[in-house]
Amino acid sequence: MNGLVVRGKTARTVLWVLLAVVTVLYGFPFVYLLLTSFKTPLETIAVPATVFGSEFTLENYATALGREGVIASFINSTVTAVLSTAISLVLAVPAAYAITRYRTPSGQVFILVALVCRMVPAIVVGVPLVSLFRDLGIADTSLALAIAHATLSLPLSIWLMTSFFDAVPDELDEAAKIDGCSRLGALRRVVLPVVSGGVAVTAIFAFLASWNEFLFSLLLTSVRAQTTPIVIANFQTQFGLDWGSMTALAAVYSIPVVLLTLVLQRHIVAGLTLGAVKG
Repeated sequence: MNGLVVRGKTARTVLWVLLAVVTVLYGFPFVYLLLTSFKTPLETIAVPATVFGSEFTLENYATALGREGVIASFINSTVTAVLSTAISLVLAVPAAYAITRYRTPSGQVFILVALVCRMVPAIVVGVPLVSLFRDLGIADTSLALAIAHATLSLPLSIWLMTSFFDAVPDELDEAAKIDGCSRLGALRRVVLPVVSGGVAVTAIFAFLASWNEFLFSLLLTSVRAQTTPIVIANFQTQFGLDWGSMTALAAVYSIPVVLLTLVLQRHIVAGLTLGAVKG
């Protein structure tokens, strides 16, 4: 008996050590980015590179945030990500609800096609969108970029919402209809509150897909709707890349995502565990 207890403690210790190692390896690039953002400009380009700088400075942040177009790019990124998330949810929620409640063969084909579309390289979609948005007169706008980003996040949003709706028994819809709700009324008043955690998870993924996207932002924007990832990539000096300003702006750009995740943490956990007790 004691041998089993000892082996159990040893296995638990090894597991925690492995988890700590994986966490350090996974988080080190971001930690290194933060440490680099507080170095002096000369130390950011020093060879060989060092993890810690000789002094702590905010010079890189002042340079990055004071650069022309940076604040506007933050606004563009926020507007684009919010619009893209809204478009994805507005389309994904009814689509996923119809798939799970009607369970028709065409619905199963539709979700399969949506997943296949998610595998299509972004460049294949991005090139024709450039001409399409130019013909529609919405080139270089946040709306056009949000629509483009929604093409990336919508298939995943439909797939996620389908799995969350599957965890909700049909009896809830039937009870709502008996009480006088229509199909849409049952969705809005009964089902959506139950899967609010799933909606939060889907919104997070859709928001991140837009917030971190680079290729469409590069192809579809030039001046007016340029997002922060493009601005970061354009940090150039006569000596090469301005690593100090790039890391500083990248660190600032990560703050909204971290805050959003912390605010929606409870909903995210609830959404991820929604189907764990089905049946």
